[in-house]
Amino acid sequence: MASTTAPPRQGSILALLIVVAAVANLPLAVANVALPSIGVAFGASQTELNLVAVCYSLGLAMSVLWLGAVGDRYGRKQLLLAGTLLSLPACLAAAWAPTVEVLIGARLIGGLAAGMAYPTTLSLITALWSGAGRTRAIALWSASGGAVAALGPLAGGFLLERYWWGSVFLLTVPLIVAIVPLAIVLLPSHVGEATEPVDNLGGVLSVVTIGATILAINFIVVPDSVGLSAVLFLVGVVALAGFVWRERRAANPLFDLQVASRRVFWVAACAGTIVFGALMGAMFVGQQYVQNVLGYSTVEAGLAIVPAAMVMVLLAPVSARLVETRGSRLTLFAGYSLILVGFLVMVLFWRPGSSYLPVGGAYVLVAAGVGLAGTPASRSLTSSVPVYRAGMASGAADLQRDLGGAIMQSAMGALLTAGYLRAATGAIEGSPQAGEVSDSVRAQLTKSFAGAEGIAKQFPQYADQIVSSARQAFVDGQTWAYLIGAASVALGAALVWLYFPDAQEERELLASYRETDIAATEAHTAASEG
Repeated sequence: MASTTAPPRQGSILALLIVVAAVANLPLAVANVALPSIGVAFGASQTELNLVAVCYSLGLAMSVLWLGAVGDRYGRKQLLLAGTLLSLPACLAAAWAPTVEVLIGARLIGGLAAGMAYPTTLSLITALWSGAGRTRAIALWSASGGAVAALGPLAGGFLLERYWWGSVFLLTVPLIVAIVPLAIVLLPSHVGEATEPVDNLGGVLSVVTIGATILAINFIVVPDSVGLSAVLFLVGVVALAGFVWRERRAANPLFDLQVASRRVFWVAACAGTIVFGALMGAMFVGQQYVQNVLGYSTVEAGLAIVPAAMVMVLLAPVSARLVETRGSRLTLFAGYSLILVGFLVMVLFWRPGSSYLPVGGAYVLVAAGVGLAGTPASRSLTSSVPVYRAGMASGAADLQRDLGGAIMQSAMGALLTAGYLRAATGAIEGSPQAGEVSDSVRAQLTKSFAGAEGIAKQFPQYADQIVSSARQAFVDGQTWAYLIGAASVALGAALVWLYFPDAQEERELLASYRETDIAATEAHTAASEG
């Protein structure tokens, strides 16, 4: 049994790191509840709304690997403070954005700022805690982050009932003001950091790979943008090949492919990407569904998620105990099973006029699955790398969340957009008044639910018919979105069951990794001192 170590004032430090993670997670969540209001305010298309939601997680996903390594080299505390401070102007720019394009840009910058602060939270936990204490700390960190992502829409809903759409982006401002002095006092300036130069070329290639690929997914369903999407995909593939080539040859790689090839690492990385992506994708589409289709107010939409947040927090210690006693494989698979059932409920029972039961039930099932699977997904990464690679492990763990969220939101958003467009076009063509619909009106009806609502106000004699058709079109689109989500979760469950080691083999593998890494760490330290 590995010994357990923890820093002085561990409770205060862990609470601070969880609050820093909350500052990174809240903007991911609050945008979802505000999307219908943003659509009305800017007359935004569904693709533009997708980008508002996705660009924050895109900024995070693009930067966490590179900035995690920067923190490893130059100081995690310093990077945490810089990212926290930079997030303040990003919040203000988003809150008072004059156009949807400015809002999208502010969200991207906010994600980059979070990419400076967020990776350091897990890398500090990895460096300061060990053994069972680390597992418990990661469980609280994981569950709290998920709960914040789930409760964010409730807080945002209350603000939207009283203020303008941009007020939701100011939620983190008081937390930012509190974090800076506390971080200066509580966090150690340096702990277990590396002295080698950062692989900046690998960092640039990782940014291009992720950024180009995610944008390609978002633009693939935009009319007249198929060529742009194809070019972006090609850029992403070329950059990925360059990244792999660079990391195989770099003296101090940004992403150690030899460590990443360890079975405990790569399966957990893939599994976590799907798990956290499923949560973000479900919330992204679900918040629009309950407001657009079921007619929930913003507060009601936020309240719908509260049971899910509670379940996620309650299951965190259960997950930690299961990982220690039964292993990560069983815990991951149990989580995947619950998430899959949740997505199937969404596909089968989320319809116009549905009661809260299938809505809340699906949210709770997905949250319970993430609550179980989140801890082993993150813990397996941090336990299978040497301490001097803590930034790589934390960057990969953060990448699980952010890349998973960006991919799942983009894929589900693209299918939602395509499904809505197809269904709305079919409804127009099948209407007795189809010949009277002008091209401009047709464009508004088919670009988003908010556009259809705007047309309904212009033609009150047809308002009920327009809104009813738009709701059904939205449901048709979301069904395709949730089907791809369910398929992804099923694929992830199969991956875990077939390739992740059972409890005994996992313990043996981790012990062998530790022996290898102790020797590597000693050599690394000797080389650094020399």
